[in-house]
Amino acid sequence: MGRFDDKVAFITGAARGQGRSHAVALAEEGADIIAIDTTKKVDSIPYSLATADDLDETVRLVEQTGRRIVAREADVRDSQALAAAVDAGVDRFGRLDIVLANAGIFGHGPSLEMTDEAWQDTIDINLTGVWKTLKASVPHIIDAGRGGAVVITSSVAGVQANANTAHYASSKAGLIMLMKVMAKELAPHNIRVNTVHPTAVATDMILHESLYRLFAPDVENPTRADFEAAAQDLNALPVVALQPEDVTDQVLHLVSDTGRYITGSMQMVEAGTDL
Repeated sequence: MGRFDDKVAFITGAARGQGRSHAVALAEEGADIIAIDTTKKVDSIPYSLATADDLDETVRLVEQTGRRIVAREADVRDSQALAAAVDAGVDRFGRLDIVLANAGIFGHGPSLEMTDEAWQDTIDINLTGVWKTLKASVPHIIDAGRGGAVVITSSVAGVQANANTAHYASSKAGLIMLMKVMAKELAPHNIRVNTVHPTAVATDMILHESLYRLFAPDVENPTRADFEAAAQDLNALPVVALQPEDVTDQVLHLVSDTGRYITGSMQMVEAGTDL
């Protein structure tokens, strides 16, 4: 018996990284999964987004657990695509219990040199995209009348200022108040809403040359080792970047019965970043 037997979870940004980790862990504990991600290029960010093959691998890993999955390519900026994906999953599985608004992007640059496009892409995906995700999915939980749980992926950057991250930090800080407002609105329906705030996580969003250059600007061709050397004091605990599974552990706690009275809260997974 798993903690999430007979439950269904909708996860955005599920093709790789934290989203894939959440999907597989929930499936291992009995949940069926509705998964979306996008392969659209975002010119303002310095790394490649997920591919169709990445999403296919998430499907394979979930099905390997014995659970079912409905996976669609959808951009969180597209309300119609989000609604279609959620509706397809609910039509197949008959319910929705958990929403993990995980999709997001990360770029960097000085605030006054940032392009309009970079600012808007980040706000549209990281903040507005979360609102659209909840708007497309949470009514299914309300209509069923069984209660449920929502976890929004914010960041330690949402509560601690760092140079060169104005757009990202603003989007992640905005998620905190979105979470708190929706926690109040959804409490009468026994739907809990929380945010999770990781420090750096070892995913494609972090592990690329552009970020390495930000941390090691004097190195001609910086590598991950150069990044880790330069960022060794980022966290108080002796770790530069968490693994996706470290965040998944906290997410599963928040959406399980052990977290049944936690709502409107910020779950920090920051390895002492703000100490």
